[in-house]
Amino acid sequence: MELEREEKIKKRYEETKKHGSRLFPFNIYPCTIPLDFPSVVLHWHKEMELVYVKKGRGKIQLGMKTYPGKEGDIFVIPPGTLHAIRREPGHSMEYENIIFEVEFLGAGAADVCAGEYLNPLAAGRLLPPVRLSGGEKEYEKTVSCLHKMERLCGSRETGFELGVKAAALELIFLLVRKFPGSPHNVSPDMERLKVVLQEIERRDRESLTVADMADFCGWSSSHFMRWFKQMTGGSLISYVNDRRLSAAAENLRRSDEKIVTIAANAGFENLSNFNRQFKTRYGMTPREYRNQGRETEKQEEKSRMWTKTDQITI
Repeated sequence: MELEREEKIKKRYEETKKHGSRLFPFNIYPCTIPLDFPSVVLHWHKEMELVYVKKGRGKIQLGMKTYPGKEGDIFVIPPGTLHAIRREPGHSMEYENIIFEVEFLGAGAADVCAGEYLNPLAAGRLLPPVRLSGGEKEYEKTVSCLHKMERLCGSRETGFELGVKAAALELIFLLVRKFPGSPHNVSPDMERLKVVLQEIERRDRESLTVADMADFCGWSSSHFMRWFKQMTGGSLISYVNDRRLSAAAENLRRSDEKIVTIAANAGFENLSNFNRQFKTRYGMTPREYRNQGRETEKQEEKSRMWTKTDQITI
């Protein structure tokens, strides 16, 4: 019964953002940390994800392991994998976020490809979460697949969907060949952590305490504190605040709402406390962060206009 309860909670509160369209659930997002958002908090979803670092440095957490990310690194994030992306102090990181539903490759079909590979992949049991770096086996061919996807999605030429699907299947083939016979088994602790993080998300407007979450797990407060730090590398309060500050930072860049409203929506009841924590976390006030983002957008737009002018001149 307890397992059934956890499965229902996990299903209800997993990330539900849709990527791409219903008929073509595939997308590529160019991202920059900290310009687009300061960090990506620990989370999971049912889609396959790849993070391809184009420039700079950062930190990528896959499960319980955190890797340094540098230019050229590719991070493979199978469905259901807990992961996070964080800034390396003093550095920014530009990366491509490739994300798609495994079903669009043919999972569920009555053939050997689906039965032996795609269905296990969709269930998070085929591949381990890994980092690929230059010089490793299959790296150059994997990069070639990513570049092909990027080019096709950019051109949107007739039949580009077929090309993207073919490149994605080739990429899965390369990964299966590189990691043969290495099914990824998720530990009970990792599954429980997913449920805990989803409960935190469900109650994100509450003043959560260690006692609240310990009671949710049926543990003592001291046991929960030790377990949560072992699993995430930080305290419950640190995780909750990081999650709220990250949401607030994204809204500061993407909306014109008043700062007091953004703070309240992120779960901060006191504006002074929000301002203080935000500056401690990001090294600037919320207003300065918003202004910096708008100035960056202006510079990027000016750069795009110059690029178009150069292309016309040529």
